[in-house]
Formats: sequence, C-alpha cells, structure tokens
Amino acid sequence: MTFIPFNKPGLAGDELKNIEQAIANAHLSGNGPFTKKCQRWIEQRLASPRALLTHSCTAALEMAALLSGAGSGDEVIMPSFTFVSTANAFVLRGATPVFVDIRPDTLNLDESLVEQAITPRTRAIVPVHYAGVGCEMDEIGRIAARHGLLVIEDAAQGVMAAYKGRPLGSMGDASALSFHETKNVIAGEGGALVVNRSEWFDRAEILWEKGTNRTLFSRGKIDKYSWIDVGSSYLPSEINAAFLWAQLEHAEAITDRRRAIWAEYHRRLAPLESLGVVRRPIVPDHCTANAHMYYLLVADAHLRPGLIATLDKHGINAVSHYAPLHSAPAGRRFGRTAGALDVTESVGERLVRLPLWPAMVPDEVTAVIDAVTAWAGAAWR
Repeated sequence: MTFIPFNKPGLAGDELKNIEQAIANAHLSGNGPFTKKCQRWIEQRLASPRALLTHSCTAALEMAALLSGAGSGDEVIMPSFTFVSTANAFVLRGATPVFVDIRPDTLNLDESLVEQAITPRTRAIVPVHYAGVGCEMDEIGRIAARHGLLVIEDAAQGVMAAYKGRPLGSMGDASALSFHETKNVIAGEGGALVVNRSEWFDRAEILWEKGTNRTLFSRGKIDKYSWIDVGSSYLPSEINAAFLWAQLEHAEAITDRRRAIWAEYHRRLAPLESLGVVRRPIVPDHCTANAHMYYLLVADAHLRPGLIATLDKHGINAVSHYAPLHSAPAGRRFGRTAGALDVTESVGERLVRLPLWPAMVPDEVTAVIDAVTAWAGAAWR
C-alpha cells in the first residue's frame, strides 16, 4: 500500500542552484540579494509599496501588532477559527483578542457580526482568509473606516488568491503572508510583512532590524547604526530566501496545478454532497481562490473520526484543523468572545482536510476520492 501524506513539500525549479549561489555570494544572514528579489516580487504581485521578508508568518503578525500600537487595554477583533499566531501577536503586546463567529459558507470572519463586537477599546480588525478564499474586505473596510479602526490581514493562506480582483494581503493597513512548507509557495519556514500604510514604512524597517536603523546604514545613508526602537530578529536566512525565490518564479504553475487537483476533488465528490454526507468548500464568485486546501465538512461531528480512520486504513493522511481558540486554555485566559460562536464550534468538530500538494499524481487523487466514497457508503447505510 502506497502512503499518501497530507502534504509533501517539493522543488519547483532552481532551489538547490539558488542555495549554492547564496553560499557563493558569502551572504547567508538576512537581507541579502535573494531576500531583496523576493520582496520585490511580493510588492509587484500585490501592488503594495513595501514588503519585508520574515522568518515566519508569526513574525510578520508580531511586527504588524507592534505597528498597530495595540497594547494593554486595547481589543482586537478576529475569528476564533484561526491559528494561534493570529491571537498571540496581539496578546504579546497586552491586547485582548475578541473572538467573533465565522460565516457558514467560506468559514471566514462573519462581517455582519463585527460591528456589534466593537467597543471604545477596539483597536483593529484582523480578518483571516481561510483556505485562500477572501474575507468580505469591502464591508470590513467600511466598518473599520466608520469606527477609525485598523485592518490587519492575516493572509497566511492567501498567496496567489484575490478578492474582487485585488490580491489578498493588499487591502489592509498591513498584512502577513506565510511561506511555511504547508503553504502553496514555500521556503520551509518563512513569511512576509506587507505594509500598505506609508507612515509605517520607516518604523517597519527598524522593527525588522532588531530595533536599529541598520537598513539606513546598509544603504549608505548613515555612517553607523544604533538602537532606535523595540524590535527583534525577524529576518530570514538567505538560504530560505534562495529557496523561496525559486518557488516564486514558478508560483503561477504551482497554483495552476493545485487548482487542477482541487477541481478534481470538487467534481468527483459532488455526489456525496448531494446525498448530504458531506459539504464541499464554497468559493464566492467574486473570490479567486488559490486552492490552498481542500476540506470536507462531515454532516455530523461523530462521523469525523470514522472518516479519518478509514483514510488512514487506506494509507492516506487526512487531518482536522484548528481547535477554536476561544475554547482553548489560553483563549479563555487572554481573550473573550463577542456573542455565540456556534458556527465556529460546529466547523471545528466537523472539518477534515484532504491531501493536496502540487506533485500529486492522478492515481493518488483517485485513491483519496475512492476512500472517501467508500467511507460514505459505509457511514450512510
């Protein structure tokens, strides 16, 4: 039996050649030639004025939280159905995450519930683009403007995806991208902070360079650099940037292949949805998804263990996703909820992610579909 992993990172082009070049350049620490190439690609792709490569999306979120000025006594609105870094970035600054329920269709932050969660302490809204499907950014932007709030996009899953033709990550005051090995375009570990607010440009570079004005020094604008502000070691190694650059050069092809696999899942699992066994992902017409993941929502929570066990029996590694943050020990300690989170809790118990990576071959995709179909037949007897 051939094992089919949930994810399998691979090479897209000149990754190894680029790493050799980075070594030959004798620059393996941050902010070298490959870092700069990656940053220019992001800026051009998102039509955003400033991008800073980071060692993780977590680092980018932490930088965004610093730029936002969020601190003790402030509140930040976000979904509970997200990775812990979304909340941790603001908790580290002393702010309180305020968890709002998600939409039942896209599983994104429910924009219709955001306004009622706003208090005089609210500082920012953090939409998370789940599965590379855009949140309703127009309405979120209008709410933020009415109340004088910042918008920080968690676009970890959003590279190569768009909302109404606008790239995810280009619409907030700042955004965070991920290049973790489970994402579409990868560096092993990596991320980027995208800064769309011009008055944040200079400070972002200082935070990025451990709180110093070293970037000005490297440009020859000052004769020595010094400690200016808070900051940390947010730069990635040139090894990671060299790997990432090869992936970015093939980002279109990687995305096309993922979309083809996603579409095959979607087409061939449609009969199970019509029977009411599962619900497939929903992508609104105004969103251009990047096929970051393919998930199923089983009809009832008690069915999920059986589906995962059946796939495992066939040598297929399928997994659940986030345990909602509001119900976690740290979520209860550091955050609060705004209203009921019924959709979040239901989705957290019913969602199963299927294997999806660019080098999957048709036989592997078919094997996953056949195993899901076999489970459905047994479960629905």
